[in-house]
Amino acid sequence: MSVDLVLGPPPEEPGPPIGGRESYPAEVLERLAADAATIIARYPHPRSALLPLLHLVQSEDGYLTKAGIAFCAKRLNLTGAEVAAVATFYSMYRRTETGRYLIGVCTNTLCAIMGGDAILEALENDLGLHAGQTTGDGLITLEHIECNAACDYAPVVMVNWEFFDNQTPSSARELVESIRRGETPEPTRGALVCPFRETARTLAGVGPRTADTSGPGEATLAGLRVAQASAAGGEES
Repeated sequence: MSVDLVLGPPPEEPGPPIGGRESYPAEVLERLAADAATIIARYPHPRSALLPLLHLVQSEDGYLTKAGIAFCAKRLNLTGAEVAAVATFYSMYRRTETGRYLIGVCTNTLCAIMGGDAILEALENDLGLHAGQTTGDGLITLEHIECNAACDYAPVVMVNWEFFDNQTPSSARELVESIRRGETPEPTRGALVCPFRETARTLAGVGPRTADTSGPGEATLAGLRVAQASAAGGEES
């Protein structure tokens, strides 16, 4: 028996060229330089610090700018083209202004089957946005994203990269409404949600850190138990 499964459209290719401001004011440059020195000192080779430095400059404007690319290139003795090539490869680096909360809906295969497309459609309708757009007040950016590596909890929504598992259109709507009410959403697991720019500083290694004490969940451990049982059975035979 064959089953016809209709999935939604693939996520859009990350959008426009890197733009924004071309230089930082002296006081911003001084502050970023101090943070960059802390980050670079952690690595045996300066260019190894490129990914966290990109998060650092992203934290300044909420997205990557020409100024940020030039800053990273100068600190790491790279060309602007080398930095931009890395920055545009990874979807976690934004090229357009991002809201205080980046809400990403996974619509990759398993999440789509489990309702990811319906969740994205519900949020687009409620927010009056298309994926990739930001609300007029700058509070929420809605993103249509690829796999979050959390298929055991599909469908998954992320808020500033923190997990909200086993979502439905109604639970995702309530999540958005809680943000609109000024509440800080509490993820299913992981660290506390903080504003997008603070998240970027955390990923750079210079921002606030909150411990994740949730540990792996039952769904995550299920496959491990099956593998262990299978291995034990093989040893007995």
